[in-house]
Amino acid sequence: MDTEAQPVERDRSSQPAEHTPEGEEDRSRSSLRSPHPLRRGLSRGIDAVAAWLPGGRVTLALLSCLAFLLAFSVLVMQPFQIPSGSMESTLRVGDRVLVNKLAYRFGAEPKRGDVVVFDGDGYFGEADYIKRVVGVGGDHVVCCDSRGRIEVNGQSVDERSLLYAGDAPSEVSFDIKVPDGTLFLLGDHRSDSRDSRELLGAPGGGFLPLDHVIGKAEWVAWPTGHWRSLSRADVYARVPAPGGSHG
Repeated sequence: MDTEAQPVERDRSSQPAEHTPEGEEDRSRSSLRSPHPLRRGLSRGIDAVAAWLPGGRVTLALLSCLAFLLAFSVLVMQPFQIPSGSMESTLRVGDRVLVNKLAYRFGAEPKRGDVVVFDGDGYFGEADYIKRVVGVGGDHVVCCDSRGRIEVNGQSVDERSLLYAGDAPSEVSFDIKVPDGTLFLLGDHRSDSRDSRELLGAPGGGFLPLDHVIGKAEWVAWPTGHWRSLSRADVYARVPAPGGSHG
């Protein structure tokens, strides 16, 4: 009796390997191990520079670190040394502060209570200065109320936690409105600070344009015993915006 033939699965392991052109497999494997041409070129460039420098790659690494630190200082966070006592006791002579140069670069603007470093050329003098922001554009700043405190937009400000011991908020009376796009700046050591009060009758009226601000002082970095954050003073938190809402 005829029987139906059963299909037999061929053992795949016994099948002959497909023919691979000579050298094809070697080229395939070699291509996986070969670095990208751009990477090869970069590596050769680094080797060439390192060979030219005394000390080779070690010197190159040090120079790269210095270049990075320089770029970081110029573009992001720059140290400044405090030259005078105009911001005592917040900042002392010789303190080094780290200034965030990006703080006001993306639409943000200085706020009341910020400590800022700025270029005083044409307004305060041909140097960089550090002061506290007391008034921003549109603010009405008066000195002083019946208790000797500065008023901003009708709100008295208790600055005792900021001021140098024994200092009054101001020995000079004033009643000003801060022009839009400018700042009214005072030192914390009011009796020893050349600031916006002294320049009220000068060209510019003691008001600093925003584009002269270098950055926001964020940290006291040196000496280590003075290390701390320079967070924005909350004594101005209750001051309303010129339109009446709180700023």
